Amino acid sequence: MPSEGDLVHGGWLGAVGCDGVQRPVGVLNALCEAHTVRRLELPVHTMLPVVLRQLLLPAMIDTLGAPRTRKEWSARFHRGQFSAEERDRLAHYLGPRYGDRFRLFDEEHPFAQVPGLESMNGETKTAAQLVPSVASGNNVPVFSALSEADELLLTPGDAALWLLHVHCWDTASIKTGAVGDPQARNGKTTGNPTGPLGQLGVVVPTGRTLYETLLLNTPILPDGLEPGDRPQWAWQERPAGLGCKSPAGVAWSERPATGLLDLLTFQARRIRLITCDTPKGLRVHRVIVSAGDRLAHTPEAEPHTAWQHTAKPKKGQPHRRPRRHTSGRAAWQGLGTLLAMTLPLEGDGPYTSLLLRQIGDLGASGVLSGRYPLGAETSGLEYGTQSAVVENAIGDELPLPVTALLAQGDSLREVLLECVAQADQVARALDGLNNDLRRAAGGDPLPRDKGSRPSAQFLHSLDSTMRRLLAGLRTVEEDDEELLERAQLAWEQSVQFAADREAGLLIAAAPPRAVVGRTVKNGDKEFVYRSGKAIGVFRTRLADILTRVADERRVQREEAAAA
Repeated sequence: MPSEGDLVHGGWLGAVGCDGVQRPVGVLNALCEAHTVRRLELPVHTMLPVVLRQLLLPAMIDTLGAPRTRKEWSARFHRGQFSAEERDRLAHYLGPRYGDRFRLFDEEHPFAQVPGLESMNGETKTAAQLVPSVASGNNVPVFSALSEADELLLTPGDAALWLLHVHCWDTASIKTGAVGDPQARNGKTTGNPTGPLGQLGVVVPTGRTLYETLLLNTPILPDGLEPGDRPQWAWQERPAGLGCKSPAGVAWSERPATGLLDLLTFQARRIRLITCDTPKGLRVHRVIVSAGDRLAHTPEAEPHTAWQHTAKPKKGQPHRRPRRHTSGRAAWQGLGTLLAMTLPLEGDGPYTSLLLRQIGDLGASGVLSGRYPLGAETSGLEYGTQSAVVENAIGDELPLPVTALLAQGDSLREVLLECVAQADQVARALDGLNNDLRRAAGGDPLPRDKGSRPSAQFLHSLDSTMRRLLAGLRTVEEDDEELLERAQLAWEQSVQFAADREAGLLIAAAPPRAVVGRTVKNGDKEFVYRSGKAIGVFRTRLADILTRVADERRVQREEAAAA
């Protein structure tokens, strides 16, 4: 029976099998049985990239190596599972070779921690410091069920998840000064950045099984891994001269990642979990979180983020910077970024992630079918007050047609981008109608950053329709123009219906005086606002945006007149 905190053999990860049954697994079974796992059951959206990057991907890549060619990647992917020989190598890697490094409470090598870490003031914090949804210090979520005074007891499995989450997503708040840290001042460390993922708009491609998801998140490296590139649990094997401090020591440095494995397992904090015995077993109740390594810059080899390309950056700034997700917007509203397969020819613009570009290349070369049921999970955190607190968590998932990622997939890509643009334009038209009705009734338009807007409810109502459209287009051939046209017409009809419903609510809520309206002077000009005029302007905008529906209605009127 595995000991408490044994991450290799203990059942601490929830895995939903292809049969729909959830079962607990450790790292070894999660990898060796990945072909039988549909997905991991994790507490929050931001946890999937954490588990992939800090555990499963680096263990797999360090054991088996990164594929160097499309052919090698294809052979692994279409095999559908690890071979018996590969499973033996994984078992050896996570057993005799590094198994002792995956023990959460090991005295000499506690996983992703610093043994014997002590704060300069001798204090420890509650385990709530690991969980951003629980009040701790300056981070006080509005709907937190616990206060900082309440004791939070974490099981070893939950503690492991949130420990790794801190390394990836921690806030930039002041950190506890650690004994022996030469850069700590007055018992604390300031100027900390957020965790590495906190600076990205994370995009994780997903497949039908965990095995396929692992391969979809594995970059093809023609030259293999960088010399000296090691995951955090094998830091002793890094050659001298790379400027890396031991993640098992209190000292830290600002440095670039030495390669893919170092980037995935970057130790952005120095942490020690403190346990207590309870009737239900060992629990983590206190913690020390101190400053850790600072990533000098996000390398272009970062696989899990989309980018913002700047043609003429400021002096000392890179041409390409990570593009973060926007709070309050569904993932499909960002398809313009996810499907930006080439750098902008002129000016600034988005550029999709390395992994989605790779998937597009694999589709173009015939390795992946255009009908493959690809998914994409997006995640991010929105920080506030100098990035010292978490204000909002961003997480979404959507089906993604592989054909839209192909270099020659312009037609399908243009269809999807047009659909997204139409939704945005109609949303703005609804907000315009709302503002005009408010003016006609004697009020003022809503300030840009305040109030509940009809566009929000409208876009939310289109969410399921867009996901059905994306799922359906995964099976459409690129040259099937008739089917694409029918899909666009069906989309426009759905948008028209949703817009009519929201507009009807706005019109019904307008007071009678909006019919008479009012005249507003702005300088030498006069503007007349009436509900009837506002409705007419809105209908004209809708007809200009939803041209297929407008044409269909015109034909119907002409046929009715002729009859």
